[in-house]
Amino acid sequence: MASSLAAKMGFNSLLRKQAKNFNVRICTMESDMEFSCEVKWKGKDLFYFVCRTLGLRETWFFGLRYDIKDTVAWLKMEKRVLDQEVPKEEPITLHFLAKFYPENAEEELVQDITQHLFFLQVKKNILEEEIHCPPEASVLLASYAVHAKYGEYDPNVHKPGFLAEEELLPKRVIHLYQMTAEMWEERITACYAEHRGRTREYAEVEYLKIAQDLDMYGVNYFLIRNKKGTDLLLGVDALGLHIYEPDNRLTPKCSFPWNEIRNISYSDKEFTIRPLGKKTNVFKFNSSRLRVNKLILQLCIGNHDLFIRRRRVDSLEVQQMKSQAREERARKQVERQRLQREKQLREEAERARDELKRRLIQLQDEAHMANDALLRSEQTADLLAEKAQIAEEEAKLLAQKAAEAETEMQRIKVTAIRGQEERRLMEQKMLEAEMLALKMADESERRAREAEQLRQDLQEAKESERRAKHKLLEITSRAVYASPGLPSDSMPPDLSFSRENLSFDFKDTDMKRLSMEIEKE
Repeated sequence: MASSLAAKMGFNSLLRKQAKNFNVRICTMESDMEFSCEVKWKGKDLFYFVCRTLGLRETWFFGLRYDIKDTVAWLKMEKRVLDQEVPKEEPITLHFLAKFYPENAEEELVQDITQHLFFLQVKKNILEEEIHCPPEASVLLASYAVHAKYGEYDPNVHKPGFLAEEELLPKRVIHLYQMTAEMWEERITACYAEHRGRTREYAEVEYLKIAQDLDMYGVNYFLIRNKKGTDLLLGVDALGLHIYEPDNRLTPKCSFPWNEIRNISYSDKEFTIRPLGKKTNVFKFNSSRLRVNKLILQLCIGNHDLFIRRRRVDSLEVQQMKSQAREERARKQVERQRLQREKQLREEAERARDELKRRLIQLQDEAHMANDALLRSEQTADLLAEKAQIAEEEAKLLAQKAAEAETEMQRIKVTAIRGQEERRLMEQKMLEAEMLALKMADESERRAREAEQLRQDLQEAKESERRAKHKLLEITSRAVYASPGLPSDSMPPDLSFSRENLSFDFKDTDMKRLSMEIEKE
């Protein structure tokens, strides 16, 4: 089985060498490209073709990486592509990645495409936790990543939920806190809103400036063993070589800066680091495979060359690139300012238009309200006219009633005056009656006294009459008795009377007088 597979691979290699072209798929951090290459192309031919396709001039940071067994390898520039240990299946898959990292991304990365590629790769490494990032820095980096993708924050566009499908934080950070996706989005959006007035390029540079201060930024780790057989980690970055404990990739046990290293070499699986000082011990370690030593040496040479290059005067090419980059950035700055002014003018025009629309709508509403008010006022006027007519009629009735009331009042006043006069007359009559009553009471008392006096007189008269009668009877009796022999007719006529006549005459005169007195009373 193994021999047939090897024979098949050898046959495929032979066919590939006999062919004039072969297909390659280049995977960048942003997209994939696939094209045909000539068989005679070396690694540098393919690499610079990709760089020209991307418009990249800062080629010294990048390389073409491919997977081989349980490790990775970088395409060699001076060797033909097909003569290297690239995958045998077509199209050949190669990854265009940053091979070496700058010490200061803001100063060293000149082109925007270079910054963009580094930004994408560093962001991927942080999200995949190949670079350890604290939670606070993760949120800030996520806000710059959102700014680099969506541009300036606009609350009318970037509403809650617009980051629901985005992967912005390492899973370790998400699981570290008991926070929902909405809470993380709220925190990231709050930081994102603070970057107003900034460009996408600015956000990417700020992202790299924060990321380059992280402990694991730009470090390639390899598992090694020292002479005692202790497992260690070797880290290679832009500043030098570092030795780590296997369970601690953040803080190195010891470091060898590039300016303190005299020589680096390997022999089979043994790797040797010779510092500059003669009294300093040589550090030796063993790697798992020879291929790993080759990769370590390749990374050491490249990082050391860039370390020396940064401390020298820039080459004419780099100076030209920086000059062009400054001009381009100045032009972009002017263009951004112009666009900013235009945007500001457009926003002001839109605000003015919105204000006019709002004013128009307000005026229309006011017009509708005025029409409604006019209709209501007309209806109110009709109602008021009816009410005025009714009020006028009521006023007439009230005036009539008022006149009648005035007449009645005058009548009542006259009646009152008349009543007062009558009351005065009655009072006067009452006074007169009282006076008359007093007079009559006095007169009655006087008459009563007179009547009493009369009764007394009557009694006296009766008593006198009785005595007179008695006396008359006695006189009569004595007269008769004195002349018994005398005849009656012999008496004179004026003396001829009887007892009855004498009695009658007396009663008649006295009693009439008394009766008249009594009737008068």
